[in-house]
Amino acid sequence: MAEGKVLIADDEKSMCKYLSIMLNKEGYSVDTVHNGKDAIDKIKEGGYDVVITDIRMKEADGLEVLSAARESEPNLPVVIMTAYASKKTAIEALNKGAFYYLVKRAAKNDEIKMVVKNATDMRKVRSENVFLKRQLKGNDDFKNIIGKSEEMQKVFERVRKVANSDSTILVNGESGTGKELVAKSIHYQSSRSKNAFVSINCGALPENLLESELFGHKKGSFTGAIREKDGLFKVACGGTFFLDEVGETSPAIQVKLLRVLQEREIIPVGGTRPIKVDVRLIAATNADLEENVRTGDFRADLYYRLNVIPIKIPPLRKRQSDIPLLVDHFLKRASEKTKQKKSISNKAMDLMVEYDWPGNVRELENIVERAIVLQEGNKIMPHDLPDKIRFHSRSSRNLVLDDTQMTLQELEKEYVISVLDETGWQKKKASEILGINASTLYRKIQRYDLKREKETV
Repeated sequence: MAEGKVLIADDEKSMCKYLSIMLNKEGYSVDTVHNGKDAIDKIKEGGYDVVITDIRMKEADGLEVLSAARESEPNLPVVIMTAYASKKTAIEALNKGAFYYLVKRAAKNDEIKMVVKNATDMRKVRSENVFLKRQLKGNDDFKNIIGKSEEMQKVFERVRKVANSDSTILVNGESGTGKELVAKSIHYQSSRSKNAFVSINCGALPENLLESELFGHKKGSFTGAIREKDGLFKVACGGTFFLDEVGETSPAIQVKLLRVLQEREIIPVGGTRPIKVDVRLIAATNADLEENVRTGDFRADLYYRLNVIPIKIPPLRKRQSDIPLLVDHFLKRASEKTKQKKSISNKAMDLMVEYDWPGNVRELENIVERAIVLQEGNKIMPHDLPDKIRFHSRSSRNLVLDDTQMTLQELEKEYVISVLDETGWQKKKASEILGINASTLYRKIQRYDLKREKETV
């Protein structure tokens, strides 16, 4: 699954090809143009998450491309490249709103990848600030959360009760259960709904970048800090800040988060003066934080500050009655997109209900999308489903979840291994099947110390 869409503008075709190959391997969709005028035309068409442009080009230079981007789409990050390092040019580009400044052939591959990743992440954060009131207000408070089961009704009731309080909330649930949807529902039913909903995945960034994203930084506070930057806590002032995968934070970040909750203030990286922030904090995790507190991997004082109001989202296998609703929802959405009615046979639906869905709703959505693409008609049949669903039977499984047999973590480990083996350890393909992103898969491989068995002839 593509991480985002990138436009590269450079009259040096070899540079376009080099960057295109690199970013394609990272999962990005890439378009290239070789002059500034074509770049401006492409930007006006829309659909890009980041633009990388050379500063010296025919017909229109990089600064003109930057200006056109700022005028056409102010939240579109633009990265300026140049073959000649110039402090004056860099300052001019950054003052005009460039996201970053790269020197050709001096910039390392990892730096380029990180810059593009940060740019697309910032693009996503800014997009989150587009309010979803029409989707979540009035009688449609839970429009984007599908479920009629008793378990989900309890979640809905808890959300209604806590929405208008400013208490900190900890949403717990397995990966793919819809924790961010619950957080958004709380925000848009609250008195803070007129202000920003900002989110960040704490496990997606290394510690130094996460600290800067959360709290901001002062100019010159570290290498590459060429301008002052507001942190997301400041961006979220008056609104709600959603910290996803808070269990992945380092001890140093945990200390700073505790200060925010206790003092309602932040100190930017390199700063000395605290800044007051008015933010409603919602955190989420798929980890057992109580266990992490016992093992010393998570601060007890921060855990109790976060867990003022807990909301537990049940896994999909615990609410089977919701599976047909979810399948119908994804089919309806596909029908609206393709202008063709999509449906599913009774037998295929029975197989979907019988399956355990370790990747939860995200995995279900991916399977429905794949089945729609692979099916020959407009109805999903059993043979359109993956073997793991077609030949799955609870009665024949040895993996029973009770106190004497496999834990959820053991089951997850076995399932991740089976999908990796099935895909020949193609991690991108495996992460799509599992319904998780590539960085989460890498963390699970490290957490469970998974290694590919040597193939024997």
